[in-house]
Amino acid sequence: MAQDRIELPQGTLDLLILKTVALGPQHGWAISERIQQISRDVLQVQQGSLYPALHRLERRGWIKASWGTSDNNRKAKFYEMTRSGRKQLDAEAATWRKLAVAVSQVLETV
Repeated sequence: MAQDRIELPQGTLDLLILKTVALGPQHGWAISERIQQISRDVLQVQQGSLYPALHRLERRGWIKASWGTSDNNRKAKFYEMTRSGRKQLDAEAATWRKLAVAVSQVLETV
């Protein structure tokens, strides 16, 4: 399965995090696990990439964090979507879809 994993293009991690957090507040490890689960193990987000991205999104005001208790009864920082984060997610998702269609069209050209 490890050979099926792919590197994320620049900026894609932010989009995936925003989408995952839009589903409900989650702590960092849960965000990483959810992305891996939804992608059927194709995407695996390493902590060295995840936490800097979470801090960047928080600085931009797209997510906010608060302390809580995880399912295994440990103190954890939970991230949730802000109003401006929702707008950013919508904009980035539209851009991603447009890009995917354009790339697909080029690849399908015979």
